[in-house]
Amino acid sequence: MRRFEYGRIQSLSWDMDILSLIAGIYRANGKEEVLLSQSPAILDSLVELAKVQSTEASNAIEGIVTTSTRLRQLVADKTTPRNRDEQEIMGYRDALNVIHESYDSISLSRNHILQLYKILYNYQFNARGGQLKSVQNYISATYPDGRTEVLFTPLA
Repeated sequence: MRRFEYGRIQSLSWDMDILSLIAGIYRANGKEEVLLSQSPAILDSLVELAKVQSTEASNAIEGIVTTSTRLRQLVADKTTPRNRDEQEIMGYRDALNVIHESYDSISLSRNHILQLYKILYNYQFNARGGQLKSVQNYISATYPDGRTEVLFTPLA
């Protein structure tokens, strides 16, 4: 009769849990491959929906808004921006597209970050695009009574 130590049994159980998780990853990857090959249009529409939602949410944080219809048109590149808010939306859209199309070749480097920053300001006549900021900025809300509240303080 063979004796196992408690630690060895526990290790075997842990190994089986890891193998089970790895098998699940491969099953999910296989399902993704089938979906990609059978329904690319569905996935494309989901990516576009995610881009619209990301653009809307990210810009809303900074108080940049437009109508849902205009937002969808701007993200789909079906119209031109009418004002500063829409210019910022277009810049965000372009930067997001670069990230989606080239994520595997973009490193987290100062140069890439500045390039994305330049893209963000591409639709504005703003010399800040592509350069590091020189003053502290704050994301704040101004209320009808005139009171201002800082909602978020970005890095200096």
